[in-house]
Amino acid sequence: MLVVAALVVTMVGIALAAWYGGENHAGTVTVTSAASQPAAGTPVNAAVAAGAHDFVRFACDQCHGEQGVGDISPDVPALTDVGKTFTVAQMTTIIERGLGSSSDPKKPYMPVWHGIISKQQISDIVAYLNAGLPAVQGAEPIPVPQDQGDAVAGSILYTNLGCVNCHGPNGLGGVPNPQSADQIIPSLSGKGFREEFPPAQIREIIVSGSVLGKPPIVSMPHWGSILTDAEVSQLIAYIGTLS
Repeated sequence: MLVVAALVVTMVGIALAAWYGGENHAGTVTVTSAASQPAAGTPVNAAVAAGAHDFVRFACDQCHGEQGVGDISPDVPALTDVGKTFTVAQMTTIIERGLGSSSDPKKPYMPVWHGIISKQQISDIVAYLNAGLPAVQGAEPIPVPQDQGDAVAGSILYTNLGCVNCHGPNGLGGVPNPQSADQIIPSLSGKGFREEFPPAQIREIIVSGSVLGKPPIVSMPHWGSILTDAEVSQLIAYIGTLS
């Protein structure tokens, strides 16, 4: 009986301490520890999980930050509360049609993804945003090695930055862009490309992007304030290996 009584007293004490120190106590702030946050790999809805992977696959994380926390560029907003601000229809439209355009390479804008990201993928990304961008196991960019040469680092960046989604594996192109002048997103390989676009011009295009920026034309994003000079050089080194 004494042991039981002691346990009861202890449990009551813990409950009172939690009540007093938590949000029920006026004048205090409840701080949620990292241990109480959902860990990567915590089961989530299938659409949310797919959206998390697409968020990385299409390089949303490269501009909006890992799990949309921002802090990449002052001109690119965090997305942690976007589900409370925009409707599903509004978020879908922004992904499909982009948002804004600029000729200033230091002012990135949301590119047009229509025709690149499927309607199902867009729906999944929106579900992920509405779920608060939880951590999902495996939804993360590939680590970029920095001790294996620029071309190797550039090949990983090519995937992480979503270049592969528009210019194709190994820069082979073939992705339709019906409303553009040549009706296709150009390849980045072959003698013709290298003769038309020397490294200096490739750098300018990566940094400044395409100023089309108007739906339904798929446009080249501005990477000027997102990538470092070294990263741009790594991409150019990789593109130089394509044949």
